[in-house]
Amino acid sequence: MTNQPFMTLEQMDAAADFVRAHSRHRPRIALILGSGLGGLADSVQNADVISYHDIPHWPQSTVEGHAGRLVVGELENHTVLVMQGRIHFYEGYSMSQVTFPIRVMQRLGIQILVVTNAAGAINPAYAPGDLMLITDNLNLIGMMGFNPLIGPNLDELGLRFPDMSQAYDRALMELARQAARERGILLHEGVYVGLSGPSFESPADLRFLRAAGSDAVGMSTVPEVIVARHGGMRVLGISGISNKANLDGNTTTSHEEVLEAGRVMVPKIEGILRGMLQHLP
Repeated sequence: MTNQPFMTLEQMDAAADFVRAHSRHRPRIALILGSGLGGLADSVQNADVISYHDIPHWPQSTVEGHAGRLVVGELENHTVLVMQGRIHFYEGYSMSQVTFPIRVMQRLGIQILVVTNAAGAINPAYAPGDLMLITDNLNLIGMMGFNPLIGPNLDELGLRFPDMSQAYDRALMELARQAARERGILLHEGVYVGLSGPSFESPADLRFLRAAGSDAVGMSTVPEVIVARHGGMRVLGISGISNKANLDGNTTTSHEEVLEAGRVMVPKIEGILRGMLQHLP
């Protein structure tokens, strides 16, 4: 890890140049796979695999269930870049480092970002193994002063004050709904709230977040989406529900539970993503 708070355009370009030099593919779609969801990368064909350790300036994932590599190849006749594991704020990185991969994607010319995550249920109707289409997010990390756009604005990438009223692309959401219908997959829709972690939420936390209009909670995604939108990328978000809402404090949550739920959710998410890509022009 580095103490440097803000990543530079030169560092982003160095990382992007490395990826170009080590893959024959030129992707326009990127996928970020959350805890326990890394198995989706196995579906990519003719893949070039690049370890995070080898990419200049790329932060390293330290969490179990995050393989820490890029898989670049073909999926449903589209060229894709898959992040098999992400970086989290709670690992000790700055927000600029956490979102560095998104900046590299932008320098690679990627236009569409699909973010997935394992999230805890806040909505009592959600059960472990369910999926939720993210229609909006609550940026509590940013409200506490940790917005990833704090610091020098990179005018080459985006405006100083980007609009977030439609953070999640409506056309992509409709493609996801269509894919879920075609495959008979239950797809909830709701608001994802991003916290810093790494501790799981208390019952009081969850009741507060429910009152604020949230349906699922996690420790990632929102900073990535903000930076993606800052750079003009279209975004689709899907949460895999890893555990039941613990609004009364009668159950406990563990990372092992999250990983186990991921194994159940991978086929569902893969089905939706494949269907979406099949219908994507």
